[in-house]
Amino acid sequence: MASATDTTRAEGLRAVARSRIARIIFLWNFVGLGFLVIGVLLLTEMRAGLTDAQFRNLRTQGELITNLLIETGTVQGDPYPYIHEPAVRDVLRRLLPPIAEGARPGAAGPRVRVYASDGRLIADTDVIYDRLEESPLTASESGNIGQRIEDAARQVEYLRLTPWRPTITQQQEFDRALAGEISRGERLNEKGERVVTVTLPLRRVQAVLGAVTVESADVERILVAERASMIPFVLGATIAIFLSSLLLALFIALPIERLAAAADSLRLTGATRLSLPDVSKRKDEIGALGHSIEQMTGALADRIDANQRFAADVSHEIKNPLASIQSAVASARAATTPEQQSQMLAIVAQDVQRLDRLITDIARASRIEAETALGDQGQVDLGGLLFELTRAYATPPGEKAHAEILFKGAKPEGAFVIGQAGPLGQVFRNLIDNARSFSPEGGMVTVSASVARTKEGQVVRAMVEDEGPGIPAENLETVFERFYTQRPKGTAFGGNSGLGLSIARQIVTAHQGRIYAQNIEKGGNPRAGARLVVELPLASAPKS
Repeated sequence: MASATDTTRAEGLRAVARSRIARIIFLWNFVGLGFLVIGVLLLTEMRAGLTDAQFRNLRTQGELITNLLIETGTVQGDPYPYIHEPAVRDVLRRLLPPIAEGARPGAAGPRVRVYASDGRLIADTDVIYDRLEESPLTASESGNIGQRIEDAARQVEYLRLTPWRPTITQQQEFDRALAGEISRGERLNEKGERVVTVTLPLRRVQAVLGAVTVESADVERILVAERASMIPFVLGATIAIFLSSLLLALFIALPIERLAAAADSLRLTGATRLSLPDVSKRKDEIGALGHSIEQMTGALADRIDANQRFAADVSHEIKNPLASIQSAVASARAATTPEQQSQMLAIVAQDVQRLDRLITDIARASRIEAETALGDQGQVDLGGLLFELTRAYATPPGEKAHAEILFKGAKPEGAFVIGQAGPLGQVFRNLIDNARSFSPEGGMVTVSASVARTKEGQVVRAMVEDEGPGIPAENLETVFERFYTQRPKGTAFGGNSGLGLSIARQIVTAHQGRIYAQNIEKGGNPRAGARLVVELPLASAPKS
């Protein structure tokens, strides 16, 4: 059970792999996914790299500033060293000049603050220069001051309700610096900006006199740059998804919609054939579907035409005996002697028998057509079927038959075909009955089967041969038409409906085979008998 399920799954996966539409869908969807994955990976690496670079840069600047402050801003007192606060502020003022007017926003240097060991702020570069960032309002903005105030209030409220959690507090950084460690962190400053900070101890010999904090608000700029760099990846994924959707719409949705509309039009207009050449010529599953629908509607149209012709032929064939019966009844009524009446009644009985035979054969033809169309097909041992069928026709001991039915040669092996045993048996019963009716008294009908090779491939070739008068060359194809009869002299009129060979061809065609007639040449006689040949595609023998 498990192996069968695994086999079914494997076949389904192979079918998906062979599907062109499935490959297109998978390709474009995974292209879009790939854009997003690559973008996320690159942005993650970029953010981490830029943040680390910012920390290293601040640490380097902090170490330089701290070393300079130790040399020029501290004094070796007696007995302990101390910080010379005016010198510290002067060093910072000279080391970090104020931002030039009109410079690019974010181009200012880092903010530096110096704390004493007791936590008192000694110097702050923002306080030293009284730095105030401003931007002039445009005419449109100046006329909407109230709206700008409301937007700012909403932003403050949002920040208050969704606070950003810092990695380390300013007090923790200061405590670690007093312990002689260099610490780093991210937090929000008093302006609500996200900043990165590095705090270094201000040490003279072994004494920690205070701490130097270097911070930069360039994190916002980094985040904006990251978002801007993400735009190409988002656009790439959007384009890929759009193309995928467009392909699905153009190559799947629209053709299927056209097929549905064509089918509805076929139903509403009463037409019998569907033609969509632009769809059926495609080299994918949609094209195969359109081609199959065209073939299906064509087959249905052919069957409708065949049924109409069959109904017309049946009507014509039934009218003949009915007309004969009507004429015979009228003649019987006008007859003046019992002999004339008996003769007319015999004609009526003969025509009634002919009608009965005709209706029986028509019903049989309809039943066989339904069985062939609806029945399940399987492997049939055609050689064994013919061998057993011939044995069933064998004449019982002590009786004399009009013609002997014999199987020629040994029972063939490996002569398997795909089909239905019942209808195939009906084919050869019709052929044998037809051959026996044409055979002379004491004649012989031979049946044979063999595997042969043709242009279409290997086939099982079955033949039924008789010793009758043969078939006129111009009628070798006509004998398979419905209601065609050409019986030997002396055969009772109305004993055959002319449907036997027509039914046989119908069944053989439904089994993807062919049937044809030949004359047997023997001893210089070009019509020493008739041979009916059936060829069906060979199927592999069933596994035991």
